[in-house]
Amino acid sequence: MIRPCRHTLSPALRTEWMGHLCGLCYALRDDHGQAARLATNYDGLLISVLLDAQAPAGRRTAGPCPLRGMRRQSVATGEGARLAATVSLILASATLADHAADGDGPYARRSVAAAARRVAGGWSRRAAGTAADLELSSAVLLDAVARQPGLERSGSSLLTVTEPTETATAAAFAHTAVLAGWPDNAAPLAEVGRLFGRLAHLLDAVEDLRADAATGAWNPLAATGTDLTAARALADDAALGVRLALDEVRWSRRRLAHRLLVHELNRSIGHAFAHAAADPDEDGSTRRKRGRAPRHGPQRGLVPGCAAAVGLFCTCRMCCADTFPHPWTGEPVEGWCRNETCEGVCDCTDMSCDCCDCCGDCDCCSCDCNC
Repeated sequence: MIRPCRHTLSPALRTEWMGHLCGLCYALRDDHGQAARLATNYDGLLISVLLDAQAPAGRRTAGPCPLRGMRRQSVATGEGARLAATVSLILASATLADHAADGDGPYARRSVAAAARRVAGGWSRRAAGTAADLELSSAVLLDAVARQPGLERSGSSLLTVTEPTETATAAAFAHTAVLAGWPDNAAPLAEVGRLFGRLAHLLDAVEDLRADAATGAWNPLAATGTDLTAARALADDAALGVRLALDEVRWSRRRLAHRLLVHELNRSIGHAFAHAAADPDEDGSTRRKRGRAPRHGPQRGLVPGCAAAVGLFCTCRMCCADTFPHPWTGEPVEGWCRNETCEGVCDCTDMSCDCCDCCGDCDCCSCDCNC
């Protein structure tokens, strides 16, 4: 959900952000093996960012990597990266098991589904062991995941459906305060996590609405009769709640955490609903999610598709190209960092100030907001 464009972070903050992303990737490899690096995700690194903002993490210089254009990188290490890796792997294992159970796409083949279940089981067991080392109860996360299908089938209200995601994210965010040794931060960070989890669920539903309608897949907005206007109101309220809760947290340094969880979060909400309104179907639902291939046409198998995806990612085509061929279907897909993701960013070179209300969404002014 939070994937900053290269134009929306100052050079220093982007370097710091990349350090947390790479730290998450290395922590997955070191604790759980090379295959676990597939669970690296942009939202998961927020856990590392939050712990670092309370108790600054150690750094080490990582060697050249194809995903960074063979450049070296200062990488976040320690408990923040390990916690981010553990939570990411637990949730990735649950997602993989869910796809296998539902028979989505390539998982419709029994052999692929069986392999996915084995991988998911292994990831879940290993992540639970690391969670215990970090004094995090993985049962809270796994219970939240396990309750989700039942709530989806029950015809519950939208906020009831989003509750498991909210609970899991709240537990992960609050645990950063425990590891930082600042227990008073646990309550406000739990609130940040709860509302962030709600937003993650809402925005995913908004972006998937049209594709889900076309395939008959379950979508929380359609299932609960929530229109885009009501969903936007819930999203804006959650974003405001995140900002207010962040103000209650004691920080050592907050710039990156504030930038991601206030500015970039609001930007993500704006983009999701702008794209949803830009190309409505006859029933008012939305165009398909960026970067998501249509569920038709010939498909590569799981292994060839993964190989193609790695090649596209390592050559930066997924991020930097206007379009790239989907690794499984070959259909053209919009690049992750197209210019449209930078709408509203001012044209300037002075990005030394991370400003708040006084400058709106722009970092370009020389004001002193102390935020």
